[in-house]
Amino acid sequence: MTYSGAVRVGGPADVHELKDLMISKVAVGPMDNNAYLLRCRATGQQLLVDAANDAETLLTLIGDDGITAVVTTHRHGDHWQALAQVVAATGATTYAGAYDAEGIPVATDVLVEDGDTIRLGEVELTARHLVGHTPGSIALVYDDPHGHPHLFTGDCLFPGGVGNTWKDPEAFASLLSDVETKLFAVLPDETWVYPGHGKDTTLGDERPHVPEWRERGW
Repeated sequence: MTYSGAVRVGGPADVHELKDLMISKVAVGPMDNNAYLLRCRATGQQLLVDAANDAETLLTLIGDDGITAVVTTHRHGDHWQALAQVVAATGATTYAGAYDAEGIPVATDVLVEDGDTIRLGEVELTARHLVGHTPGSIALVYDDPHGHPHLFTGDCLFPGGVGNTWKDPEAFASLLSDVETKLFAVLPDETWVYPGHGKDTTLGDERPHVPEWRERGW
């Protein structure tokens, strides 16, 4: 089946099969959050991006192979509702941005700074610290050696704009600047974007609209 990235709460996972990595996307919870299970095809090791809600769904997705890590993209409560249950069931190591960890009520084992790498078997993810939606939001970049990059943006970049900055001009300017310099400026148009809510997109689809976002201020 061709991956579309279109999922719904209570529905099945959509699986993006890459040569070295499998990415399973599910929607959970009342705010229609996305959670992503990453599996290294060479080793079978797994990592979860955002234990957002509905621990039963996430643990079923994880299966008997367990997970080695959970990465929380940012401190907002809708992205960690199932974190305590998932960690208790799997013993996974917890990762979060160094400046958001204090706002997450499950202890963070590894504080992530801009440019840090997270290993998943033979796969490497690079963290990008993006300031504005929260002080310590992180995005994760998988630079696929066999194709284009894949980018997990949390709530910092969506189809149609950057994340919510609640009409705070300083926060908006910060987030847009970080998204431009750390994502758009260094990653190609083909980069696939997996956001914290809703449908996927690509940097190429969004790039032409950045001036519009700047002008409208959100």
